[in-house]
Amino acid sequence: MSAIQTAQLMDGTGLAKRVVEEAAARAGEISRRAGTSPCLATVLVGEDPASVTYVRMKRARSAKAGIRSRQIGLPATTTTAELVDSLTALSDDPDVHGILLQHPCGPHIDERAAFEAIAPEKDVDGVTMRSFAAMSFGLPGFVSCTPGGIMRLLDAYDVDLAGKHAVVVGRSAILGKPAGMLLLAEDATVTYCHSRTADLPGIVREADVVVAAVGRPRLIRGEDIKPGAVVIDAGYNRGNVGDVDFDTAVTRARLITPVPGGVGPMTIAVLLAQTVEAAANQLGIPHR
Repeated sequence: MSAIQTAQLMDGTGLAKRVVEEAAARAGEISRRAGTSPCLATVLVGEDPASVTYVRMKRARSAKAGIRSRQIGLPATTTTAELVDSLTALSDDPDVHGILLQHPCGPHIDERAAFEAIAPEKDVDGVTMRSFAAMSFGLPGFVSCTPGGIMRLLDAYDVDLAGKHAVVVGRSAILGKPAGMLLLAEDATVTYCHSRTADLPGIVREADVVVAAVGRPRLIRGEDIKPGAVVIDAGYNRGNVGDVDFDTAVTRARLITPVPGGVGPMTIAVLLAQTVEAAANQLGIPHR
């Protein structure tokens, strides 16, 4: 009896390390030529424990990449208008090159209004409507970090997307929707699915590439993965569980991202790389 085939794991941790090393080298060049290092401002409303931990981790990673951090902590009672004022001030500050608004900000905040207060040239998290439009039209700008990390992973593992059927499960403005646009730009045929999609398992079975980004643990079952498909699990749920039932999917997929260690590290790596790129653009330092 032959052994069960298992998918090759897509190592996001290793790739992220290389991306950050490249960003650090570029940050060092910027510092030498401009006399200042790239600066990322992080805005946090309230003291949600998960958000506080995430921001602390980003600051540590930034330091390793030669990026200065500026942290702006606002009380949980902050209004939308006050948050917009803070983000506008950072957008106008020439010493700040990238802005990250840690979300969710709380149910009383109009997050879209807050995002739109970030200047496009400093939108290193790719959350504004201008960034989404630029990405969709293939124009210069910053991509949403998680979809950007997914595309770098696919490229690193030589996944040819042209003509392939990619199914994106999830339609959030900063993950599902932009992921589909980036896949489309690489000539994939894209199907978006969501919580109201009829016969989701049937659609997933037709996919050459599956991007799970819906935030529901083990929603995508292994038996619904097309043999030889590429599976990108962008979900992260309590207990280090993704949106894909990894244990069953790994026996059918050709390539699959683990959770953790797949998409997550790439998200932060792209954020840092785009912060360095933003600084270079604003300081007028082209690549040599």
